[in-house]
Amino acid sequence: MLENIRVVLVNTSHPGNIGGAARAMKNMGLSRLVLVDPLDFPSHEADARASGASDVLEGAQVVGTLEEALVGCNLVLGTSARDRRIPWPLLDPRECGQKSVEEAGQGGQIALVFGREYAGLTNEELQRCHYHVHIPSNPDFSSLNLAAAVQVLSYEVRMAWLAAEGQPSKVEKQEVNSVRSADLATADEMESYFGHLEQTLVAIGFLNPEQPKHLMARLRRLYGRSSVNRSEMSILRGILTETQKVARGDAHKRKD
Repeated sequence: MLENIRVVLVNTSHPGNIGGAARAMKNMGLSRLVLVDPLDFPSHEADARASGASDVLEGAQVVGTLEEALVGCNLVLGTSARDRRIPWPLLDPRECGQKSVEEAGQGGQIALVFGREYAGLTNEELQRCHYHVHIPSNPDFSSLNLAAAVQVLSYEVRMAWLAAEGQPSKVEKQEVNSVRSADLATADEMESYFGHLEQTLVAIGFLNPEQPKHLMARLRRLYGRSSVNRSEMSILRGILTETQKVARGDAHKRKD
């Protein structure tokens, strides 16, 4: 599906931006790059900025006109940083990603078109697009770097693709120790721990058994919110044991 989505850069003046765009694309799983009349390409600077996405640069198609870049496309979305006073269907980046993936999933060929660093796309070029896409940046500083703009839309495309494929958009962290360490401590293990904890707090003088002031009840609530597993319980019990040893040593010194 993602191979049906091409990124088109029009008349890019700085080769580093081409490399940065290639890196942004590869980060998000896009690979088809089309360059319309770039001022400096191929370039060592583009290779350097690509930082591992050299395959995207090597596979880039270089054409002379936007018309050539859009051959075969069923959906063309052009980025615009400002109001051109042209009544045209407008999408935000999220809608752009969803629309792109929806059309690509049906076999359509999609083009995400980005203009020149200094002036964006011309009105004539924007009129060749089915939709305009505006990134809602800070109005006091709205001009995005070209590679950054490519990153924003590529990210939204990937998020929409993950949703369409039923894949998670975040990776859950899991412990890599034994299976037992992932199990939560049982109620009886927690009770044993609370007994150990109370003894230790008394030994170091933090808890006065004559005036407990609901300290243990509050600690129970705290640990209850923490979902302590057995590996963590072993650590906590070890800390209490060592604390008790120090407390006993201090008590002996005071007697001496």
